[in-house]
Amino acid sequence: TMPFLPCLKKKKSPVPLGKNIFQKHTPPIQQNYQALLEKCLKDKCLFTDDNFPADNSSIGTGVLLKKLPQNLQWKRPHALHKSPVFYAANRKQLDLCQGLVENCWFLAALEALTFHQDILAAVVPQNQSFERKYAGIFHFRFWHFGEWVDVVVDDRLPVTEAGELIFVSSVYKNVFWGALLEKAYAKLYGSYEDLQIGRVSEALVDFTGGVNTRIKLAAAPPDLWDILTRATYSRSLMGFSFTSVSLSSMQTTKVLKNGLVAGHAYTVTGIRKVTCQYGPENLVRLRNPWGKIEWKGDWSDSSYKWELLSPKEKILLRKNKEDGEFWMSLQDFKIHFVDLVICKLTPDLMSQEDGKKWMYSLKRGRWVKGSTAGGSLRCCNGTFWMNPQYWLNVLPAEDSKRSLSSCKVAISLMQKYSSKHRNRAPHLFIGFSLYKYQESNRKLPPAFFTRHQPNKHQVFLDEREVTQDFHLEPGVYVIVPSTLQPQQESEFILRVFSRKHVLR
Repeated sequence: TMPFLPCLKKKKSPVPLGKNIFQKHTPPIQQNYQALLEKCLKDKCLFTDDNFPADNSSIGTGVLLKKLPQNLQWKRPHALHKSPVFYAANRKQLDLCQGLVENCWFLAALEALTFHQDILAAVVPQNQSFERKYAGIFHFRFWHFGEWVDVVVDDRLPVTEAGELIFVSSVYKNVFWGALLEKAYAKLYGSYEDLQIGRVSEALVDFTGGVNTRIKLAAAPPDLWDILTRATYSRSLMGFSFTSVSLSSMQTTKVLKNGLVAGHAYTVTGIRKVTCQYGPENLVRLRNPWGKIEWKGDWSDSSYKWELLSPKEKILLRKNKEDGEFWMSLQDFKIHFVDLVICKLTPDLMSQEDGKKWMYSLKRGRWVKGSTAGGSLRCCNGTFWMNPQYWLNVLPAEDSKRSLSSCKVAISLMQKYSSKHRNRAPHLFIGFSLYKYQESNRKLPPAFFTRHQPNKHQVFLDEREVTQDFHLEPGVYVIVPSTLQPQQESEFILRVFSRKHVLR
């Protein structure tokens, strides 16, 4: 029987993390947190960050400026509350409220992170305070294009004339870690406006460096329940998006009659197989990061379906309160949601025991006009061979029963933003092809690609990252990453995640 996973119980430190992944920081803007902190303490002054100034240039240049309240001010938490605190570790849920920026995707990913307090503490260093060694400076860590970076911010936050935060705030008015984390994330991507509209999959990767698997729920595999179960046990983070069937209804109202919010991101917080009077039912527990507005259908807080369970199970599962968390059947989950994203942690963030079972490789590359920007096969211009090539040797895992059994391999291709502002340059369409090959010591010639079709390929998408899971027999493969159109330039990183392989 399926064990009870009611809410992916949060633990202070569920398992020891692997090797320290945060020893080397390469900030996009070189700022040393410790040195700046000590200088401010020595000079007895509060830190002022000239790289992300307290003015409209840090907010943005477009739509968001029009939403701003009159007489906007920038104030430090000590001016907003008599006893501000950085982080409240005893809270059971995220307890953050979305502000003017439409970044529910960011909050949904954070919600998933709260179930892994050790990883959250890596992103949000806990030894920060408004009392001890306070100098108006804070720092946060994000995985940014292949490496962990340390982002420094001052604690001046945009507020209304009445002193209300206009962007992310906490349910508890004296808690400020969420507002400061959002500010650091905005600095990483150029401005607050650059956090408008995004994918929960992107934020999950930025918080963990993990490798995503995306499942289109309209064409979900028959073993979806088993996939959810394995993801829960392996400490994977899960988020997903809900989109209204009708775009016109999405424009007129966001909250639909069934209680779901069109265009919104949610987090998976638990799964449970229950026994009803008519037989077993698979349930998924979800949370709206707003902390309110819930599903109103079967298995919602007020649903008659709870009467079909034993009294003990009903008491254990049913929580009849408006907290944004709710149950729904797996069937309804597949009908109403679009994408499920499962973010697999890299071995560094797994427990030491689990980390030994997996291999993770990363290679950096670049598409350059006239040199390595060959475009895709479908362009039929004969330049596909120009693209970079990478050799992947898939090896049978040591604990594999049969040396020829297929191995699960996740391949990810990520393009780098061409602008320091996340939303100012559109993504290129990117993808990759995979060829089975005998030799592994020379580049494939142009003639090879006219004679051979790829064994596997990833559909081209205009997204920051495309990822595909494959079942590959042990052997040598060639991965060819490319843009859809030739002569398009970008840096990229190629990542491979499997039980055992060599990538070069």
